[in-house]
Amino acid sequence: MKKLGILNSHISKVLADLGHTDTIVVADIGLPIPEGVMKIDLALTHGSPSFEETVNAIALDMEIEKVVIAEEMKPNNQVAFDYIEHKFDGVAIKLCPHEEFKQLTQKAKAVIRTGEAQPFANIILQAGVYFGK
Repeated sequence: MKKLGILNSHISKVLADLGHTDTIVVADIGLPIPEGVMKIDLALTHGSPSFEETVNAIALDMEIEKVVIAEEMKPNNQVAFDYIEHKFDGVAIKLCPHEEFKQLTQKAKAVIRTGEAQPFANIILQAGVYFGK
């Protein structure tokens, strides 16, 4: 039995299979999931698991070189925006219109749906390369 890191077998497999520049999405309850993209649904109830809790767990297991968020996050969900700026300090953060964000999700290896019920609590995480530290 695995004792450290992501215990969800679907997420663990997706992370292990990622190559450089591959992406995954952590999504709120409202983001549409593109046809053909794997959906890993973690949503239990409104707010659980939260966006931050899910991103934190994944960030411990994934080498992230870039993140993408919708520019609408800042005026509509300042708490999530501040969290992203703090969490990914030193990582490239790209902002784009929400419609473009949704198009970018079509190329993701998976969308991980949380129970987050706040607007624009979505992020694309781009894999980097981990050479050990």
